[in-house]
Amino acid sequence: MTVEKIATPVVDVESMSRNAGQLVEEFGRAVAAYAKPFEPGKTDPSMAEGVAEMVRTLGTVAERWLADPQKAAEAQTLIGGQFLALWGSTLQRMQGEAASPVVMPDPRDKRFAAPEWSTNPMFDFLKQGYLITSRWAEILVDEAEGLDDHTRAKARFYVRQLSSALSPSNFVMTNPELIRDTLRENGANLVRGMKMLAEDVEAGRGELRLRQTDPGRFEIGVNMASTPGEVVFRNDLIELIQYAPQTETVLRRPLLIVPPWINKFYILDLNKEKSFIGWAVSQGLTVFVISWVNPDERHAAKDFESYMREGIFAALDAIEAATGERTVTAAGYCVGGTLLGVTLAYMAATGDDRIDSATFLTTQVDFTHAGDLKVFVDEPQIQAVEASMQSRGYLDGSKMATAFNMLRPNDLIWPYVVNNYLKGKAPLPFDLLYWNSDATRMPAANHSFYLRNCYLENRLSRGEMILGGVRLDLGKVTIPIFNLATREDHIAPALSVFEGCRSFGGPVDYVLAGSGHIAGVVNPPTKPKYQFWTGGPAHGAFGDWLSAAVEHPGSWWPYWFSWIEGQAPERVPAREPGGGKLPSLAPAPGTYVRVRA
Repeated sequence: MTVEKIATPVVDVESMSRNAGQLVEEFGRAVAAYAKPFEPGKTDPSMAEGVAEMVRTLGTVAERWLADPQKAAEAQTLIGGQFLALWGSTLQRMQGEAASPVVMPDPRDKRFAAPEWSTNPMFDFLKQGYLITSRWAEILVDEAEGLDDHTRAKARFYVRQLSSALSPSNFVMTNPELIRDTLRENGANLVRGMKMLAEDVEAGRGELRLRQTDPGRFEIGVNMASTPGEVVFRNDLIELIQYAPQTETVLRRPLLIVPPWINKFYILDLNKEKSFIGWAVSQGLTVFVISWVNPDERHAAKDFESYMREGIFAALDAIEAATGERTVTAAGYCVGGTLLGVTLAYMAATGDDRIDSATFLTTQVDFTHAGDLKVFVDEPQIQAVEASMQSRGYLDGSKMATAFNMLRPNDLIWPYVVNNYLKGKAPLPFDLLYWNSDATRMPAANHSFYLRNCYLENRLSRGEMILGGVRLDLGKVTIPIFNLATREDHIAPALSVFEGCRSFGGPVDYVLAGSGHIAGVVNPPTKPKYQFWTGGPAHGAFGDWLSAAVEHPGSWWPYWFSWIEGQAPERVPAREPGGGKLPSLAPAPGTYVRVRA
């Protein structure tokens, strides 16, 4: 019998015993931090509601199978047959014979990269058994009869969460790497990990604030969000940043960037190498960026109309005061683009022509084919979110951060749980994940309007949204539009952006970039990682457009700038921020961006 064993380090019993005591001590600290919010008057019902929603959804799937005894028997036969095959191949291997695996992990799955997962029959059995069970659960969801699309999508989501959590790679006694590390370090890795766990639960005030990077390596305004500029306007909702020119002349028409308020604007100004803002300035654009306030209970009543009037409209007024230019080109990213689309429809209805052209970056205006976040949106779940927001007046930033992480649990949750809390290793510094953890809150009125009018009822694309007493019709928006989607986007899918192009009444240049929601946008020309495709307007089926599109290597940024410059090529002397009617209130990146949730 040739069973490969894990190389067992010599255990120091005294060190192991001492570490076991420290582990119990840190575990008590973590439990105390977790239990603290459950003191009288401090409970949050949203967690219980989330578990109840999962149980209801998966219970519905189970009912569909159990209602038909023949189908239920087929399901049992499917998994039973695979496990019989697995038992047989494992016995062959235990006897020293070669045996083909019953199931293989995805080559991109890093959880089972250690050689023991394949060479050791015991761990190979655990791996294959897990893969068989998790894929069987996915089949049950996909083939359950009588499920509506939304319930099926929720069930897929919950199955993905459960299967990700129950992977044998997540537990010390079923992961060969963790066994080896724990024995080699006499349990010191678990002590360090439990200490970090306690710290992260304390930082989250009873909820786990999973650390994905080393926060001590980054400082806003120093090595992040460091493009020079000045805050030239401030109100309750925004600081408006005007960036210092890097060229002697600039395009006469300024650029206004409307970032999402779900995250902070400096995703477009991560560092000097990756800064879209800095690059746009270097091309000769006068760039203005809205930096949204990180709201609290004082902003509870700020709704979508407030974000339009005190955000985009206030910025347009300030830009005219600062530059003397009445018209601008505007760019909106993600939900900032959705707000920009709403604003353009309102402006078209009221005869306001201050925005000459618009750029949308991974933006949805038609939510028919919305991304994975749609699993969180139905009437019961929205009511639960609204109830949670009612007491505070806002949605806590950790809620959205957790939701985004749950869309990719095998990339954004469990690798860090294993690395941090079981291996006891601090995560490496990563600017993108630092930004991702710098969460923002959302005002109750604004968030409720967005969920109901966009995700739940899709009112904007249907011409049914009413804002400020005005019915909005995107078909009346006839200015030129540059609409960027990314091919692997799970938040604003490429198909959703493609279909949204048809809502506008003017020319729309649809461009598809490689990668996903963030990496596909932040793809600088100096270090491009991905390509992009052009094919003109979004006509016909998306698959047909893509098959006929032209692939270009490198960044989409220069192509976009040519589009901008071609519309309004006139140049004027460079404009220094804070030198006109709007004096500087603070150096960029301002004060609002520094407020942490």
